Amino acid sequence: MLNPLQSSLLPPSTQGSSCLRVATYNIHKGVRGMGPSKRLEIHNLGLAVEAMDADIVCLQEVRRFNEQEARTFSRTQFGPMAWPAEPQADYLAPEGYEVAYRTNAFTRGGEHGNALLARWPIGDIGHHDVSDHRFEQRGLLHVPVRWRGIEVHVVVVHLGLIHASRVRQAERLARLVHESLPANAPVVIAGDFNDWSEKLDPVFTDAGLVRACTADVARVPTFPSIVPVLSLDRVYTRGLRCTSVMVPRGGTWARLSDHLPLVVELELG
Repeated sequence: MLNPLQSSLLPPSTQGSSCLRVATYNIHKGVRGMGPSKRLEIHNLGLAVEAMDADIVCLQEVRRFNEQEARTFSRTQFGPMAWPAEPQADYLAPEGYEVAYRTNAFTRGGEHGNALLARWPIGDIGHHDVSDHRFEQRGLLHVPVRWRGIEVHVVVVHLGLIHASRVRQAERLARLVHESLPANAPVVIAGDFNDWSEKLDPVFTDAGLVRACTADVARVPTFPSIVPVLSLDRVYTRGLRCTSVMVPRGGTWARLSDHLPLVVELELG
């Protein structure tokens, strides 16, 4: 069946090329709307992940389970459009992809966190709690990915809503890269940085990381999805060169989450 989200805006697959395609996407826990208008989008998000055809997909706000949402979207009421029986990361993974997930936040009746989906083999999964105060639970998901015989260290992030907290979390992330990751290994940092004021780049530059961009595309807005004006979703790299940056847009993409996905293609630098 043709995937309705497959668009000419998305470039051809990189499976036969030297490019590493990385996507990052805040999926808003697979649900949109409030009250009677609340709707389940996790099934459409599965089509979105498939359409991006990325080698590595970095996801934020991914539910492992939630008892209330599962009851709301019950199988008896919604049939095949019900809440999936498996965790969202496993449900969203295309066939053949490996899955890494770690919980960031425990909430009433459930939990959610960051996930990584990869069409390449993955190594040991690491998780670093970077919660900065009691009102927000945040974490870093670290996964080595074996891409064409090269170990690429990927960190999936979702930083806090308060600027001072974000700076401290970014500094901890920079220390992780500088002190704990192999010095010569390529590094990809991807996720929702919540950096409304564009203040975090210098923190990452000091750790040898650069924001993935091209000569003609330095900044790509992804939030809010209906009229994107803020570049909250980003990819930073070390040892890799960005060759393309794109954000799929349109009415269908705008309804899936409050963020749009960011897709970049990378080559060894």
